[in-house]
Amino acid sequence: MFSPFGDWLPEVVVFHPQRFEDAQLIVLAVRDNKTALVHAGAMERLEAQRLIDFVAGGVSAMDGRAECLDELTFVFTPDIVQLTRDGGTGR
Repeated sequence: MFSPFGDWLPEVVVFHPQRFEDAQLIVLAVRDNKTALVHAGAMERLEAQRLIDFVAGGVSAMDGRAECLDELTFVFTPDIVQLTRDGGTGR
């Protein structure tokens, strides 16, 4: 299939983590240049916060971006994806 992105096809992966250990899968998805949409509503609040903090740290270490969409929903993007919110600027 032809892609204007060359061999890379943009991909969004939706995660509904159940436990903290799922954080690694989310970070690996972003490392593989996928955008991760994470809804942590199925987790206990403190565990969800721990997961989001871990993922945000891992994504930040890869120069990716994180954006909070609501209290339990976040989007994490690799550095090759521009993330813009509400008419604001992204990278």
